[in-house]
Amino acid sequence: MTVQAEAGATTVQTIVAGSFQEWTKAISASFVPLLAKGPANAQFHGTMRGRVLGQISVVDITAGPHTVMRTSELIAKSTGRFFKLSIQLAGTGRLVQDEREAILHPGDLSIYDTSRPYQLTFDDDFRTLVLMFPHGVLDLPAGAMEHVTALRIPGDQGLGEIISPFLVRLAENLEALSGTNGLRLVHNALDLVTTLFNGELDQLIETGRDPHLLLLGRIHDYIEANLGDPELSPGSIAAAHYISTRHLHDLFQEIGTTVATSIRQRRLERCRRDLRDPVLADRPVTAIAARWGFTDAAHFSRIFRASFGNSPTGYRNGG
Repeated sequence: MTVQAEAGATTVQTIVAGSFQEWTKAISASFVPLLAKGPANAQFHGTMRGRVLGQISVVDITAGPHTVMRTSELIAKSTGRFFKLSIQLAGTGRLVQDEREAILHPGDLSIYDTSRPYQLTFDDDFRTLVLMFPHGVLDLPAGAMEHVTALRIPGDQGLGEIISPFLVRLAENLEALSGTNGLRLVHNALDLVTTLFNGELDQLIETGRDPHLLLLGRIHDYIEANLGDPELSPGSIAAAHYISTRHLHDLFQEIGTTVATSIRQRRLERCRRDLRDPVLADRPVTAIAARWGFTDAAHFSRIFRASFGNSPTGYRNGG
């Protein structure tokens, strides 16, 4: 197996595997531990070109036929919870998760969750772009996302027709995704992905497949619209939706989190984005914190360090 850092783009890494054994090790190291099944013969060739920007991995994969599986046993040994977004660039892929199956053709998108079993099969040579990121980075409840995993999002119609070409260009220009501007660009891509799957959830709501999604969707939109309000609280959210705070807490418990945790994580993620945003380089840390509802600078610094392992100023300076 050959590992190279490309000239002029020190964080772009190319991995070339000349055997399936090498490939199995490479994909587990680059993403999450996976069980892989390859061709009967010993010949195999696979290449990955990728880089990591903040918490987001962007990997362009070209390889021969094989299957990867995320099993319950592997999940039990893991701690992180990630989404993986696949954009098929060439060939065909088949994704199975949550009792759904998506057949992906060039330009198509689909998302899957590493905290639940899935299987991804390529019967012929293929190329795909994968974005992997923690649950908290996507501005949609992870519990709601369970309803849209392994759905084929066509790349030639609707929102997919707008968003897919942008993501394909990421694969073609990994070298350009450097520094704070590269991080901003990838976060912009995730904002588009959020819009895409919010649209899918809206469609599910309209078809009445899950009545909980309607209320959760409204609550999510309300929190996003009021994230900078320091008075945002379970009580104000419940009152705005004419439900009890107990009902609100029960809704969030069903998707594996709490109201306060969800608000705090979203606010911290917004602050982290702003701290690395070159457009906001001259804005004081306290102003960025206040923009997203943190009025106590010392408290903000403590919880930022606890979440990201660095102070806000240290993170802004590239630490």
